[in-house]
Amino acid sequence: MRLAARPVGEPRPTDWQHVEEPAGQPGNGEFLVQVLCLSIDPAMRGWMNAGRSYIRPVEIGEVMRAGAVGRVVASRHSGFAVGDHVSGTFGVQEYCVSDGRGVTKVDPAAAPLPTYLGTLGMSGLTAYFGLIEVGRPEPGQTVVVSGAAGAVGSVVGQIAKILGCRVIGIAGGAAKCGLVVDEFGFDAAIDYQSEDVRKALREHAPDGVDVYFDNVGGDVLDAVLLRLARGARVVVCGAISQYNSTKPQGPANYLSLLVNRASMTGIVVFDYAERYAEGIAQMATWRAEGRLKSLEDVVSGSVAEFPETLMRLFRGDNHGKLVLKIAD
Repeated sequence: MRLAARPVGEPRPTDWQHVEEPAGQPGNGEFLVQVLCLSIDPAMRGWMNAGRSYIRPVEIGEVMRAGAVGRVVASRHSGFAVGDHVSGTFGVQEYCVSDGRGVTKVDPAAAPLPTYLGTLGMSGLTAYFGLIEVGRPEPGQTVVVSGAAGAVGSVVGQIAKILGCRVIGIAGGAAKCGLVVDEFGFDAAIDYQSEDVRKALREHAPDGVDVYFDNVGGDVLDAVLLRLARGARVVVCGAISQYNSTKPQGPANYLSLLVNRASMTGIVVFDYAERYAEGIAQMATWRAEGRLKSLEDVVSGSVAEFPETLMRLFRGDNHGKLVLKIAD
């Protein structure tokens, strides 16, 4: 799947071109991966835009960037053998030739392959380092997470609970709010679709919010900014409510940062690449102990169904990590 146009507002299927061509063959020091599962992420919308960002944009005519897991089917690389299962940025395609840079071996016997795109992949690592290194929660503090039923938010809330915090999730709809509390163990959930978020925050966080992990931006961010505690930390991970807007705007209540001596800091997981093994090892341990649950929303289909699957994110249709499975 190649990028055909830069979208204005909501992406359309015509923004990509589905191309069929022979799979590449590995040269010396390379291997061929059959892609099995694709990671579907909100960040993909930003990668389609031209301009400066934390990562270069996908160029017109280039294979759409995507994290994925797959199986090595041919190899001329000493470090990767046929049959190895691997995770890397292989793109929205059925096969990918790789030289091994940025590729990690994964064990399908230890966890299902989609989990290596979620809790034990980039989503989980974003939650882990974003909360621990940027949010810096302390036991007994109040942590609020937006997008709480999503791939990153659900892990953030669970880690905060493991660290001894009171955790409040913000999600859309009764089903997702029930999932946040009953499955992921949050102390409370706020349904932004049917509740007044500001009023609900006054009820659930009477002493203020010590850490806010933001995945949505927009009105929800403005509501939480009004409830910050002294010295609060706001972790900016994403702003899915604004990704398709043609007129994005910043927070209206940003002066709350001044009043409460608070900070707002972005998290880009690539900054912690040298510590990925540390994060995955810790989360794997918590998962084995039953303290960290993973939820993957797996859609079975083909590369051609990537555009429609991506739009599920912006409609809020997914529960947990959204994965497109394109092969067994």
